[in-house]
Amino acid sequence: MADDKIKVTILPTGTMHADLTWLLIDPSRMASASNPDKQRDWVEVPTHAVYIEHPDGKKLLWDTGVPRNWVERWGPTGLDQFFPVDATTEDMWLDSRLKQLGVEAGEIDYLLLSHLHLDHAANAQFWNGTDTTILVDEAEKDGAFSFDGYNKGAHIKSDYDGLELSTISEDTELLPGITLLRTPGHTWGTLSLQVDLADSGTMIFASDSLYRSESYGPPAIAAGIVYDTVAWFESVEKIRSIQQKADATIVFGHDPVQFTELKLGPGNSYT
Repeated sequence: MADDKIKVTILPTGTMHADLTWLLIDPSRMASASNPDKQRDWVEVPTHAVYIEHPDGKKLLWDTGVPRNWVERWGPTGLDQFFPVDATTEDMWLDSRLKQLGVEAGEIDYLLLSHLHLDHAANAQFWNGTDTTILVDEAEKDGAFSFDGYNKGAHIKSDYDGLELSTISEDTELLPGITLLRTPGHTWGTLSLQVDLADSGTMIFASDSLYRSESYGPPAIAAGIVYDTVAWFESVEKIRSIQQKADATIVFGHDPVQFTELKLGPGNSYT
């Protein structure tokens, strides 16, 4: 890699399984009066983080994947039954990934959290007490602290409680070629990440703004976990507009088919 290029490494960080309806409300896949016993789709739900090396020397990480102790952490929410992390190998856990990269948590300059759900912010406490700037959407931070108790849906307060969370309130170019996009709907303040690469072109990491290619359409197909459906549809079209103008590659949040087509893991980077 030339020193003047942004380098992006997509890191698989653990694979769950779930009923597809959580990810895709597609009438063609649902039971009906004429087919009441239609087979449910139990599908792989891969997670990923994205490690970014910027030519100005900054290191960034997008999301943190699922936790090693997911049974213990997720058990009180009941979601361990719906999203078991049952297809994960030792090398995928985030602490393993950081070792593979030769990077300590505190050496990351920016931790960018697309949102604070349990499969994206679960390992954020690795950065507790470090000098890393942790960035989330302003509305996400407000919502994530707006409840009492252990969790609200897939937000587990202990995942992010006690962290110093910096916020953005508009689309923000963090560094040249790296832009955080506000794409709410899945949660109060879900973000997407746009990275403009010299060789590979623009990549948009959509996180849960777009679970899978089918989510994107057209037509866009919503999911079983959407906080604000109207905002979600608007965010999809915002992403589509940017994608078309930049001829960008969209990396979906949890698409097992696309995962087989991407360059993955340390040593398989995009520039």
